Amino acid sequence: MLVLDGATGTELERRGAPCSLPLWSSGGLLHTPELVGEIHAEYSRAGCDLLTAASFRTQRRVLARCGLGERAEELTRLAVRLARQTHRGPVLGSAPPLEDCYRPDLVPESPALEQEHQEHAEQLARAGADAILAETHHTAREARAAALAARAVGLPVLVSFVCNAKGQLLSGEPLEAGIDAVLEAGPVAVGINCLPVPALASCLPILQACGLPFLLSPNLTAPTESVPGGRANPVQPADFAALAQTWREAGAAIVGGCCGTTPDHLAAVVRLQART
Repeated sequence: MLVLDGATGTELERRGAPCSLPLWSSGGLLHTPELVGEIHAEYSRAGCDLLTAASFRTQRRVLARCGLGERAEELTRLAVRLARQTHRGPVLGSAPPLEDCYRPDLVPESPALEQEHQEHAEQLARAGADAILAETHHTAREARAAALAARAVGLPVLVSFVCNAKGQLLSGEPLEAGIDAVLEAGPVAVGINCLPVPALASCLPILQACGLPFLLSPNLTAPTESVPGGRANPVQPADFAALAQTWREAGAAIVGGCCGTTPDHLAAVVRLQART
């Protein structure tokens, strides 16, 4: 099992850095890039195999809301560079939905959807990302666009969906439909992220049956509940590692953490895996 890193946005908040919407973690690239690099370094020292660049909100559409649209490529390059300079292993370029991760009703129409994901994928490729993690996707249509954009630039793609407790994408589509929609792109893995640990139960059998390596990256803190300066995590590192061990036994090829997870959580996963 490979270990993916944990949260960047909530880690920035926990350490007192501004990290509000619409920029979220890309605000750290603007205001505290050294802290973004420090967080990456801690995940690397924790033993994570894969690091995710802080390109979660560096698409032109998002940045344009703050008058920064023309800086999309600059900030995408910075995001990849900050991860690369602290980690010898693979760096994944994050490619989330173009709009709100919890609002499938806001997904743009084609061809804007394809064009904008293509632009971001090209920027990630030029920045030197080893692969693209199309993450937190809530519709089959947009996940497909992001995955095909990665394929078009020649990068491996991992596709991760955000689901409800019924095993459905937030659009109401079954998780199976999302997986089917991205198969043409030849993903190296599919999975789920940024949903609470209990919600994994309905998704796990679907992932086990899909025939592809799968990843699990749950959250411990809903992003809207994050408080600057930090808050208590409901799952402690040792407990998270124990959960990760059960996911490994269930067949997960990659395990990481989303909002609320810290380098300590992922370090505990690495340590427990080394002992078993």
